[in-house]
Amino acid sequence: MPSFLDTDIKYLKGVGDTRAKVLSSEIGVATFRDLLYYFPFRHIDRSRFYSIGELTGTDLPAIQIKGRFISFSIEGEGARKRLVGVFTDGRKMMETVWFSKITTFSTAYKPGVDYVIFGKPNFYRNAYSIVHPEVEVYDPAKPPTGFRGVYSLTETMRKKGYSTKILQNLVTNLLSNKGFDTIHDTLPDELLDYYNLMPIREALKQMHFPENSQKLQKAIERMKFEELFYVEAHILRYSMERGSKLPGFVFPKIGDKFNGFYFNVLPFELTGAQKRVLKEIRADMKTGRQMNRLLQGDVGSGKTMVAFMSMLMAVDNDCQGALMAPTEILAQQHYSTIKQWADPIGVNVALLTGSTRTAARREIHEGLLSGDIDIIVGTHALIEENVKFHRLGLAVIDEQHRFGVAQRGKLWHKNEKVPHVLVMTATPIPRTLAMTVYGDLDVSVIDELPPGRKPITTLLRYDSNRLEVDRLIYSQLREGRQIYIVYPLISENDKLELKSLEEGYKRTCDTFHGYRVCFVHGKMKPEEKDHQMDLFVRGEARIMVATTVIEVGVNVPNASVMVIENAERFGLSQLHQLRGRVGRGADQSYCVLMGKAKSGGDTKKRLSIMTETTDGFLISEADMKIRGPGDMEGTQQSGLAFNLKVADLARDGQILTRAREAALAVLRGNPALLAPGCIPTNPAAGDLHPIKVAPQSIGIMAEELRIRFARTLDWSQIS
Repeated sequence: MPSFLDTDIKYLKGVGDTRAKVLSSEIGVATFRDLLYYFPFRHIDRSRFYSIGELTGTDLPAIQIKGRFISFSIEGEGARKRLVGVFTDGRKMMETVWFSKITTFSTAYKPGVDYVIFGKPNFYRNAYSIVHPEVEVYDPAKPPTGFRGVYSLTETMRKKGYSTKILQNLVTNLLSNKGFDTIHDTLPDELLDYYNLMPIREALKQMHFPENSQKLQKAIERMKFEELFYVEAHILRYSMERGSKLPGFVFPKIGDKFNGFYFNVLPFELTGAQKRVLKEIRADMKTGRQMNRLLQGDVGSGKTMVAFMSMLMAVDNDCQGALMAPTEILAQQHYSTIKQWADPIGVNVALLTGSTRTAARREIHEGLLSGDIDIIVGTHALIEENVKFHRLGLAVIDEQHRFGVAQRGKLWHKNEKVPHVLVMTATPIPRTLAMTVYGDLDVSVIDELPPGRKPITTLLRYDSNRLEVDRLIYSQLREGRQIYIVYPLISENDKLELKSLEEGYKRTCDTFHGYRVCFVHGKMKPEEKDHQMDLFVRGEARIMVATTVIEVGVNVPNASVMVIENAERFGLSQLHQLRGRVGRGADQSYCVLMGKAKSGGDTKKRLSIMTETTDGFLISEADMKIRGPGDMEGTQQSGLAFNLKVADLARDGQILTRAREAALAVLRGNPALLAPGCIPTNPAAGDLHPIKVAPQSIGIMAEELRIRFARTLDWSQIS
């Protein structure tokens, strides 16, 4: 017999088979639990009656007014036909308007009867009105009912007559069911007491029918904490289990190759951030626990150097290193840079891409299998079935979100023993998002640029400033520099008032004649795209006109200007990535954001963030608040494999930190929540010591984890 929460929704009073099918197909409510956790998306204040005379301003919340209808009239014809009611509270009057079910409503409400109308007032032609108000007969025995929730409804549900009122009634039936009192709290008493959290049954009641704003806030805080606690517990237990199940290579020594490079070849002083990250990687790889680390750092922060020196640690311990990049151009650039560093210390480096000729490919395969090749740099070619390693000790994935999960996993399994893994990204990810999306990875951050780099000057300009921008480009071309011009579209689109690459290429050629212009977009054949990029990399083309395909994979220190057309069409993180294509040399560089002069205030405010800071993490925080965590570049493939119902990663950073702290403490104190034989090795959780909970609580938490994440993947062991 199913538990109360697992009971089919059709057995709830007021539902039945027909409604159950609609609730399940339209909003995913198939059980009592689903309905309890189908929270209102906002709450409205029905704790008092308002008078029409109180209404001021144009952006008003939904309110309720007590009064009578004076008259009804049908106005307009056809699609513009509407029912207009004149409503008075005894002092002033306002209109109520219905655009559908006109016949029904015109006979349902009678003048002279006391009603309560509820809805959002609109201010139109110097008067207030409410469109499609909720109307019910006033009952003096029923005082105003406090806060009420508003539920999301699909268009299909609305057409079938469903309303917030119907869902409220169903939830009322559920809360009054005697089975509701059998619900156990999903969090142990120790956490409820420590964090002063509202018990679960009270929180569920207050989420749907809050008594006041203070209790609603406490309920929301409780539900957010619970949601994030289980997200973090889910991720962290896999991380702990990985540490027990996947022993890594032990790299006990720093040897001749690393020291020879560091003391005799290193072309510049490492930044403090690079040294700190190398120490973190070194500490991981000498423990015997397989490293699974994310390395974040802005474009030009020195991630490639850290990756190379980490691979030297592998080479010094009789292992090989592999670096996989998403494009041939980027792989070629990594190879050229790394080979220049590796040759003086006798480290053998090879390049393997889709363009590698058959004879060279065969030689590389043999060198990898024999161990003669110490470091291999490549593209997807590295994960082909016939590529075998002698002893792959460290796999480095650059711009890892460009690869699918299965693609990355193939590189992990080139050995009998899983290699250490370092994944790198130049897309800054807010700390709260990184903790969750990449919660199964340890995170390192390079948060400073090498000395001598000049900050990029970012300008917001409009079509009226076009000549000024052209003069900037001319001045940089005369100084021998190169230019990027990025467009949102390849060709014109009548439905979108956006500039296109095709028209931009023609204008650029006409305006800057005498300078070779190349172009790149995503629909080109790979060989043609690589040829065009190569023209720019070698300096034969001085201007590159492109779409966002150049966001990753082009390193041209001589490029000093990035012009982004229709900048308002891009997310902040993407703009920051594009800006990072310049400023890679010692010369002053510029990023020009070409926006629409008539853009709204929010758009201008968003773009102005780019002109105020070059800090990628500040920009990514702002981008997440604007776009939401699931829409940010890189997070779709990375492990955000759950839907948050109440928590918001962009705004609930403090709650997330507490929830993660609590999850660590509970997992450390209760190994029974982990896989058999797993030893929780993570460091202590903040100020909390390991928390031991009652066996009954362990069972409840284990079941809650199973229910919440039954359909998600184990991202930590990407297989």
